[in-house]
Amino acid sequence: MEEMEKTPPQVKKATPQISLRPFDLSDVDDFLVWAGDDHVTQFCRWDTYTSRDDALNFLKEVTVSHPWYRAICIDNRPIGSIFVLPGIGKDSRRGEIGYALGREYWGQGIATLAVKMVISSIFSELPYLERVEGLVSAENDASQRVMEKAGFLREGLLRKYFFVKGKSRDIVVYSFVATDLMLK
Repeated sequence: MEEMEKTPPQVKKATPQISLRPFDLSDVDDFLVWAGDDHVTQFCRWDTYTSRDDALNFLKEVTVSHPWYRAICIDNRPIGSIFVLPGIGKDSRRGEIGYALGREYWGQGIATLAVKMVISSIFSELPYLERVEGLVSAENDASQRVMEKAGFLREGLLRKYFFVKGKSRDIVVYSFVATDLMLK
């Protein structure tokens, strides 16, 4: 009698240990791996990076002077980015969160963990913030799940809100306010 092969039970992958840190110019090659991938940047308001010089200029001009822009790292190697951009003037109490993650790391809970890490500290690091908003393309189901798993509240739909990659896009608005931390 032939022995039937048994299929091993599904094992849930553990989320890798990640850290957040400021970008360094030496990160340019790792940055290009995911920032140069059209699949990663399809919903980003910035264009896909195709040149090392352009990527290096971005790291020099944007991430260094940005109020809060970090690399999402595994073993100190950038696999993505995350930022909180505070508003200006009367809108300075409100910030927008955004992130991008290398495609090989999708579906592992890394983006959700990175967002949770930011939320756990951003209101003390930028104490003038009261609210962090996530503006997610209505077509980006995965990013909507990240926002919800990280504890953001879905507030509504902004129709034809952003013009991205040659197309007007509907945006789902999510928020997390400082007082939400007390509810956790």
